[in-house]
Amino acid sequence: MAHPAPGFLARMPRLLCAAGAIALLAVVLHGCDADRPDDGRLQVVVTTGQIEDVVANVAGDRVRLHALMGPGTDPHLFVLSEGDLVRLERADVIFFNGLHLEARLADLLAELGRDGRRSVAVTRDVAESALITTSGSHGKYDPHIWFDLDLWSQAVATVTAELKAADPDGADAYEANAAEYLDRLAELSQWTGSQLDPVPPDRRILVTAHDAFGYFGRAWGFEVHGLQGISTAAEAGAGDVQRLANFLVEEEVPAIFVESSVPDQTMRAVLEAALAQGHRVRIGGQLYSDALGPRESGAGTFEGMYRANVTAIAGA
Repeated sequence: MAHPAPGFLARMPRLLCAAGAIALLAVVLHGCDADRPDDGRLQVVVTTGQIEDVVANVAGDRVRLHALMGPGTDPHLFVLSEGDLVRLERADVIFFNGLHLEARLADLLAELGRDGRRSVAVTRDVAESALITTSGSHGKYDPHIWFDLDLWSQAVATVTAELKAADPDGADAYEANAAEYLDRLAELSQWTGSQLDPVPPDRRILVTAHDAFGYFGRAWGFEVHGLQGISTAAEAGAGDVQRLANFLVEEEVPAIFVESSVPDQTMRAVLEAALAQGHRVRIGGQLYSDALGPRESGAGTFEGMYRANVTAIAGA
């Protein structure tokens, strides 16, 4: 039975603090990894569903893949379980978004990268000049790059390169699968343009629960407003609700959107505040921002999630 490297154990107190897992040490020391049979394939752990979709499509059955965050999970607030930490320690390759999306895991993911394994931010190769800067305390850049399909294609290339480096025998398969996936993203981009073309420029105002759609807005010409900031860790107050309601009234915005990974109470408070000023606003639909939808929902893949969002936005 394999045990963690001594260096990992030496740093355990710091990792426990970063991850918030109280009883991990006993679990790891006993090697509790019974759910992972060793069949010779790469053990790959990813954080979000978006990244899981990339790896699943590029790697196929050459890897054993586990995603830490399921449908509806908010990565800004996610805290690891003991089992998650064991999977991370056992992984051959770890893919995470980076840019402070997984805020509470940042120290741990960096530490694991220094521990001799591949711990890779899929945003690593995106040029800083292509990133949207932020003014908050939750990171220098907006991490939601998957809403810009060109930037997300760069993330696909990063994943492909790391899989090839970790498993050279699968290089040809990874390249072929990645090329097919990128072709589908190009088709998705063309489809999105066709769906959004009928939306008049003066109606391209997108109001959502938190500021996750900046890259989408930049790519498709939408003015984006989020009730909360880039991170959902920054809670909206009464003043934020009133300011957004005032904006809806002034611009006569007909619809706003809730998000699958963010509770909708404050957005409904915005509706009430606008109604108090005589302007009725409706919920235009639920958008998938930081997480994919359930497997059976049609939004359980990256492409399905993106299409569901575009359909809701264009319709509202």
